[in-house]
Amino acid sequence: MSDSDNIIVDTTMRIFADLCDPQTVNNAADDSWKQPLWDALEESGLTLAWVSDELGGAGVDVTDGFGILRVSGMYASPVPLCETLLAGWLLSCVSVQSPTGAMTIAPQRADDRLTMSADGVLSGIARQVPFAAEVDHIAVVAYDGDTPVIALVAASSCKIEDGQSIAGDAQNTVTFDGVTPLEVHPAPDGVDAQTLQMMGAAARSSQIAGALESALAISVAYAKERVAFGRPIGKFQAVQHNLAELGGEAAASNAASSSAASALEEALAEGGAFGPGILLEVAAAKIRTGEAAGKGAAIAHQAHGAIGFTQEHVLNRFSRRLWAWRDDFGSESVWAVQLGEMVAANGGDELWPLLASR
Repeated sequence: MSDSDNIIVDTTMRIFADLCDPQTVNNAADDSWKQPLWDALEESGLTLAWVSDELGGAGVDVTDGFGILRVSGMYASPVPLCETLLAGWLLSCVSVQSPTGAMTIAPQRADDRLTMSADGVLSGIARQVPFAAEVDHIAVVAYDGDTPVIALVAASSCKIEDGQSIAGDAQNTVTFDGVTPLEVHPAPDGVDAQTLQMMGAAARSSQIAGALESALAISVAYAKERVAFGRPIGKFQAVQHNLAELGGEAAASNAASSSAASALEEALAEGGAFGPGILLEVAAAKIRTGEAAGKGAAIAHQAHGAIGFTQEHVLNRFSRRLWAWRDDFGSESVWAVQLGEMVAANGGDELWPLLASR
């Protein structure tokens, strides 16, 4: 973690605490509260944290950016902060200055492939693109033959279908057929669709870790207040055991996501490609946090009983995003397959040295 981490995280915490309190948001009559939140995030430079000063960003360290995302998870953030961070990072890889406003990235799924013709026109369909219907620009990884390119696309030039994630956030199918990018550049060595998948998976892992931390705090507070048979339910051993298990899942998620963030910072600082060690870290983080999202949400709802499933209770904001983020940028099974294929390709003799090097 960098020396600036506490300042950046504290700033992010203050903004979200003031403008994205989960209970206040849950009781809001409409979405008018979103714009003040986004304005505050943008004015503080948090939306372009991974963009250098020379390109108009904040230029913070990679791990600091993941710290911002962990805080956004702690508040079940329903704005495209994560996506804008990733888009800014992707554009900065080709020294393109990020436009103002919210952005998203495509493709989000590993099995979607966008292509570019010889005359510079995009084609292809990207599914489940987060917040595509709510942003002005999309940063894209496409392929000119076998060569990856990075493009900036106006969202208005694409066909965007209505859609929502299980969390209720915009998640859209985007058709790029016939779209001419605003900017397009060959991707630098080591940056391609798989690289974007890894960055996205690590980002979602950080958000999951933050959301689990809040789910734990909410559940512990409820167990202290809810009285059954004459005493708080938190006094019952079975409830204590479950909450301890939830605490373990939250701690494991934080450790796995932090390890992946540190590994990515080291790799990006060295300017190299994401090799087997990075794949191991990112896959392990997404697998572990994905498992924790399922177990943790189940334990939190068990502690709350039926009330936790209601729209009126704040817990649903966290559990629905845990379920949604679990699948974004590859589920546990997707990353487990990739990890298994890498280990098999390298051979058994290389497994222990790889594990020991992390």
